[in-house]
Amino acid sequence: MTVSIAASGDAARAIDSVVPRLVTDLVASGITAQDPELWGPAAETEASKRLGWVEAVSVSRPLVDEVVALRESLRAGGVDHVVLAGMGGSSLAPEVITRTSGVALTVLDSTDPAQVRAAVEHELERTVLVVSSKSGSTLETDSQRRVYEQAFRDAGIDPAGRIVVVTDPGSPLEAEAVAAGYRVFSADPNVGGRYSALTAFGLVPSGLAGADIAGLLDEADAISALLSVDIDENPGLVLGAVLAGTSPLRDKIGIVPDGTHIVGFGDWVEQLIAESTGKSGRGLLPVVLDVDSPEVTAGLPDLQILRLVGSRDDERHVADGEVEITGTLGGQFLVWEYAVAVAGRLLGIDPFDQPDVEAAKVAARALLDDRPAPAEPAFTEGGTAVRATPGLSVGTSIAEAVTGLLSELDATGYLAVQAYVDRTANRDLESLRDALAARAGRPVTFGYGPRFLHSTGQYHKGGPANGVFLQIVADQPDDLPIPGRPFTFGQLIQAQASGDASVLAQHGRPVLTLTTTDVAAVTAALASAVSL
Repeated sequence: MTVSIAASGDAARAIDSVVPRLVTDLVASGITAQDPELWGPAAETEASKRLGWVEAVSVSRPLVDEVVALRESLRAGGVDHVVLAGMGGSSLAPEVITRTSGVALTVLDSTDPAQVRAAVEHELERTVLVVSSKSGSTLETDSQRRVYEQAFRDAGIDPAGRIVVVTDPGSPLEAEAVAAGYRVFSADPNVGGRYSALTAFGLVPSGLAGADIAGLLDEADAISALLSVDIDENPGLVLGAVLAGTSPLRDKIGIVPDGTHIVGFGDWVEQLIAESTGKSGRGLLPVVLDVDSPEVTAGLPDLQILRLVGSRDDERHVADGEVEITGTLGGQFLVWEYAVAVAGRLLGIDPFDQPDVEAAKVAARALLDDRPAPAEPAFTEGGTAVRATPGLSVGTSIAEAVTGLLSELDATGYLAVQAYVDRTANRDLESLRDALAARAGRPVTFGYGPRFLHSTGQYHKGGPANGVFLQIVADQPDDLPIPGRPFTFGQLIQAQASGDASVLAQHGRPVLTLTTTDVAAVTAALASAVSL
């Protein structure tokens, strides 16, 4: 078997009680047959056009030779540096595939002007840009494409030979790409972005970068027959029961890499779970952890620890209350997709829509159109302006403001840290996650903006109303224009942060925003604050 799952405690009891019911209800074969009625009448319309991923292995096979041929053609012309412009599901799977394969791929899923500039200025003469967007109207991806087109032209390079597009047939992007002479790969319109790992969105950029995409499909194919059968050993049913079948429900899912060969899998799983299940006031919150993160040993009653291990055998002991899963990357992609679809059924929600993602986009566009002056900060400390939603006590220092935010946490809550900064240059910020978790005594998630808006952003607004939010927003002095747009990258990312904060506030979520001209200084200030 390419995927193996072992469980103890509540998770094991969930498997024993829930899986037989799923087998009786023919859930696995129903998903494979693309039965849209499995999630109830309210979900039927969306589910009827979002189950194409169950056929991804066979549908995607013809892509392999096309991608490999294009890769060899580009390399023959000295073009071997691959950049991916895409958000959410369009970028997270390729990031995992290429990191696990050990091949280089620059993932540009940011509107931070410093991060965009650094990508565009790096080895442009050797660069091919892959533009991935299902709708073709994703604002971030459109902006990234525009700046690369201009950079290619300024360097005397014809963009037609350097831009590859992955999009749904009939999208606005497809029409523009064809007119511009770009190479276009059509994606399956019946697959949502977060379920698209084994489609053109996952395979084209990964294959161009040098990953073995044929092998990846082979790995998924090896588990696909078992996933379609209604039996107790079906790993999709087993994992679905682990995720959403515990009683009482452990609705925080701790993803812990612990010996797995797969690099960065937690980020892909995070998007799949959060965007699929966080709605109608219900959902599962994925928390990406390390083996020594505070939550792992805290014994939180609502946190299910799931370890991604390197291998399993019958003699291996699974820690009490935990789950271990091992398997190939292609196999795990497909198992997790089945499992999250099963979890949606158990939770009574539609796992294929994302109603609250759009709200943040609308709010950001409104701020770009009107560009109101920012609200006055409650106070300024050094180069950091401190703002908060009404009713949140912030005191007169960053330390007091953090204390005020954490005081809003209850016994079921979580803290989300949202960093609208250059993620390639500010990795030190991530170290705050563990420190904040130790201080809060509750799960803490960490996401870079705006990329998290296309993943956990759905859960934050549509899931249970028990989150508190810390925004860290870089105020970049060196901005970058967006060709053909009346706003800059700096203005765009500021609008995205402010728009999301406003939507969170409308949903009653407390938000503390630190806008800074010095990310390193605010990192140090926060580290000091949480150590008090």
